[in-house]
Amino acid sequence: MSSQTFRTKITEGYTFKKDYITLGGAMFDGECVSNTHIKIPLKTISRHGLIAGATGTGKTKTLQVMAEQLSLKGIPSLLMDLKGDLSGLAAEGESNEHIVWRHISIGDLPYDATAIPTELMTISEDKGVKLRATVTEFGPVLMSKILDLNDTQGGILALVFKYCDDNSYPLLDLKDLKTTIQYLNNEGKEEIEKEYGGFSSASVATIIRKIIELEQQGAESFFGEESFDVNDLLRKDKDGRGIQSIIRLTNIQDRPKLFSTFMLSLLAEVYANFPEEGDDDEPKLVIFIDEAHLVFREATKALMAQIEAIIKLIRSKGVGIYFCTQNPTDIPDIVLSQLGLKVQHALRAFTAKDRKAITKTTENYPDSEFYDTKTLITSMGIGEALITCLNEKGIPTPLAHTLLRAPVSRMDVLTDEEIEKVVSNSELVEKYEKNIDRESAHEILKDKLEKAHKKEHQKEIKKEKRKAEKVTKSEKGFFEELSKNTMVRQIGRTLARELGRGLLGILGVKR
Repeated sequence: MSSQTFRTKITEGYTFKKDYITLGGAMFDGECVSNTHIKIPLKTISRHGLIAGATGTGKTKTLQVMAEQLSLKGIPSLLMDLKGDLSGLAAEGESNEHIVWRHISIGDLPYDATAIPTELMTISEDKGVKLRATVTEFGPVLMSKILDLNDTQGGILALVFKYCDDNSYPLLDLKDLKTTIQYLNNEGKEEIEKEYGGFSSASVATIIRKIIELEQQGAESFFGEESFDVNDLLRKDKDGRGIQSIIRLTNIQDRPKLFSTFMLSLLAEVYANFPEEGDDDEPKLVIFIDEAHLVFREATKALMAQIEAIIKLIRSKGVGIYFCTQNPTDIPDIVLSQLGLKVQHALRAFTAKDRKAITKTTENYPDSEFYDTKTLITSMGIGEALITCLNEKGIPTPLAHTLLRAPVSRMDVLTDEEIEKVVSNSELVEKYEKNIDRESAHEILKDKLEKAHKKEHQKEIKKEKRKAEKVTKSEKGFFEELSKNTMVRQIGRTLARELGRGLLGILGVKR
């Protein structure tokens, strides 16, 4: 097979009528064929995708390149950064000999170092825009799935949400949810049973334990107000470039449940708030999830079903989701089948399990007349990848061994001083900085209990007072009756006289 045939095939497969981004140049027999650019049409970016590869093969840089090129086309992205590698987007890149060689090899693709407009965000105590959501915004169904509740426990949670809705008790944070559940299981048990039906204390105890487990992973800092408005992810700078929002998640790698909770709530909020876009020529927002295996590692069947449903439906809102992970097998097949773009960096075959995973991986890619995919997937260099996407008609493009372009922003993290500068220039930090703790279910029910206890205490005081008055009245009546008795009066006078005599004798007084 000649290089000219290869060039013709690739050029035809990657020529589009409308706008696109360029990821690099196609390779044939280990060499980059100049000006055979591998392009991704903006029209199919919302069909989701996968960036996979072994550690150190360049998959995070590919994610960075995609985010940069989307920004330059005016498309904002949301990047979940679990390793802290992506903050360099905010700083200008720097050329070197290797970058010059790479771009000359690709052909007709100049390297223009530039900083990308960036917003740093956080769901913990890191510096940046604070992302929060209320328990009410999650709703009973999503909260039940996050807590891994069974149908009975989920029904109790739905009842709790209904009770709070009917009584205008805001559920803002986990403290509100716990207090309400405990109230309805104790002091409010009669009230809830009368209006909605009863529930078992054992089920309540299980729900409380699950909430505490979520709290221990740091979720208390995420639930609350001011709730983040997902429309703030759609901003552009004054030059029309899409602002790339980076969520700094380096300190929650050991808290996968919190990460899954946050990610799922964000996707649900985007789906609920964004209008239907139909078949637009470009996406409204692109979401990149680095270290995506953390999303699925501890996901329950119910949670997986929710993720699958959102991924299927959210593209109608003009949103594309891209998973970045080490191996495609980290992504469940039911999700993998929904992904239109696949960028596969090299995999390493150190064990029999690795070789089996590679065989399975190659089955996810279209057959190629130019490559032995199974062999190539283990021999590609850093910054090379196998790529296939969907063309504007939704048909997979030819599989292309690609030399990827270099990021135009910094390929390293920001310093603390640089992070401080980005945060201080943010238009959103002040908006979400303050943690609002307005009166909600916890305070309302606490006040209700205090008033009930005070009322009960006052009733007890009145009861004791009436009892004391009754005893006093009884004693007074007894002595009055005695005073009317003649014999008693005579005995009293005699006793008084004899006591007087004795006292005078003692004192030596003669009568």
